[in-house]
Amino acid sequence: MSGAFETGIYRNVFAECGLPEEEIEKRVRDSFRTMFYGSEEERIYHEVGADMGYLTDTGNNDVRTEGMSYGMMMCVQLDKKEEFDRIWKWTKTYMYMDAETLKNAPHGSSRNEGYFAWSCALDGTKNAWGPAPDGEEFFAMALFFASHRWGDGEGIFNYSAQARTLLHDCIHKGEQPGTGKPMWDPQNHLIKFITECDFSDPSYHLPHFYELFALWAEEEDRPFWKQAAAASREYLKKACHPVTGLCAEYAEYDGTPVRSQPGQKDRHDWYYSDAYRTIANIGLDYLWFACDPWEKENADRLQTFYYETARDNQDGVFLIDGTPVDKKALHPVAVIATNAQASLASDGKYARDCVMKFWNTPLRTGDRRYYDNCLYLFALLALSGKYRVW
Repeated sequence: MSGAFETGIYRNVFAECGLPEEEIEKRVRDSFRTMFYGSEEERIYHEVGADMGYLTDTGNNDVRTEGMSYGMMMCVQLDKKEEFDRIWKWTKTYMYMDAETLKNAPHGSSRNEGYFAWSCALDGTKNAWGPAPDGEEFFAMALFFASHRWGDGEGIFNYSAQARTLLHDCIHKGEQPGTGKPMWDPQNHLIKFITECDFSDPSYHLPHFYELFALWAEEEDRPFWKQAAAASREYLKKACHPVTGLCAEYAEYDGTPVRSQPGQKDRHDWYYSDAYRTIANIGLDYLWFACDPWEKENADRLQTFYYETARDNQDGVFLIDGTPVDKKALHPVAVIATNAQASLASDGKYARDCVMKFWNTPLRTGDRRYYDNCLYLFALLALSGKYRVW
């Protein structure tokens, strides 16, 4: 079987389930409108002045590279160039760490030149002077897609040049003394949780992006990205449990769950917030490239776990072997959305059930709506055939 990148055919799983095309189109359109232009209690996007805008993490009241890069990806997929450019200009204005910006930064922050501060206040003030690699990889992919869909402009809107420079920094930092640390380990080609840690986050692994970086990055960097795609697919096999299909939020390079970050007590060895994205990414990788049958098997395992073992506890939190933890999901709508997106790979007996459960779930409201609704819109795009390679 060939993936959509080769065939140009993007499955509309909702239509396969018998849902009318006009209702699917309306759901996608209305969800974007609610998230970007709904009421203050609904939206997560806010315009700033004549030419900028940001997405806010409503649970933490900040702006994150995660959300900004997600917003750019949503906009390029839905042909929303004005919003895309507004988000990108806010990002470059307030989050980017160049030599001038770093003059007044805390000691040691200069090593992060070329990266983006992962969290800012709503007025653009940096809350942190370090990056989070999931933002950088989404920025780069969204920029390449923008270049191909709309063409390159000038300065920061020369999308493809911006993407190539960013990816080059991500893998070459540290080769010269005092230049910081790379976002991908240069030996094993695996993405780090943060540059300062030698472990990973399974939900950061996007082999479907790396396959495209291997085509469009600087020519000298393309072999690295091809190796990164293969390494990530192998890593996910180690990080996902062989029975449940679940993975931890953070995991060592050998796939072993990481309980806590060094010097911290918060647990990350369970299937919780970050981890939900992993199965969605696996589904999208299979849709685009269909090069690893394991992805189908793992998607089916995870859906089976939720519909058999965890049928009465679908908003629960679990160790990766399925042992329940005395805790409830902070983002229950995200669980439903990502379980549905797994159906891009799974054709098991619960694939349709997961899709229909998602279809019958509305966007989340309230303070925690940001993360849930981002994954909700991505699942809508993917399952309707609208999350495409441009």
